[in-house]
Amino acid sequence: MNARSAALTRPDGTPVRVLVVDDEPDLAEVVTGALRYEGWEVRCAGTAQAAVDEARAFRPDAVVLDIMLPDRDGLAVLRELRTGQPHVCVLFLTARDTVEDRIAGITAGGDDYVTKPFSLGELVARVRGLLRRAGMTRERTAGSLLVVGDLELDEDAHEVTRGGTPIDLSPTEFQLLRCLMRNARRVLSKTQLLDLVWSYDFGGQAHVVELYVSYLRKKIDAGREPMIHTVRGAGYVLRPVVR
Repeated sequence: MNARSAALTRPDGTPVRVLVVDDEPDLAEVVTGALRYEGWEVRCAGTAQAAVDEARAFRPDAVVLDIMLPDRDGLAVLRELRTGQPHVCVLFLTARDTVEDRIAGITAGGDDYVTKPFSLGELVARVRGLLRRAGMTRERTAGSLLVVGDLELDEDAHEVTRGGTPIDLSPTEFQLLRCLMRNARRVLSKTQLLDLVWSYDFGGQAHVVELYVSYLRKKIDAGREPMIHTVRGAGYVLRPVVR
């Protein structure tokens, strides 16, 4: 996902809301990170009951729904969701790939599905497609400026400044910084960064993340109060300087 598509928002300009329902914490975390990278507000649930409760409180625009859950299957969850939110977009996430499963999902009211293992890029594209077809979003065409403290990143112009001073970044450094800024104050693991910036599978090439974080620190933090921090055993986080 090296190039992010133009941002989608709700018609009123607020972030799209997506609920991710999966009982595999690692998978749910990575999917959540990919959706947050789109600028969307995302929440997670690991059981059918938690999904129903979260949906009532959160009122999502779309749900990424695992069909196999520990307490009830995703089809039952979908039926409850449709009762309260008949127009919510639902993308099934399933390890099954039989004609019967696809028919059951569509019959229950599902809009689309992806089969594990899957590409994060494909999953995000499918959610975007569902939201567009449902007419629940608008595309933000104005320039998008990310600001964290005195650090600014213009996504359209591909320009970065800190304290008003321009900073020249390579394409990969730019993507990494954008990911950190879009998730400011949130700790991102090396696995999440690999998937969000390099689209690598789990467990691959963690040293690449360390190398590019080092490059980025030399340009962003050199001679200044540091903004990029290592959280031992967890990953990296970008925080504004507190004065």
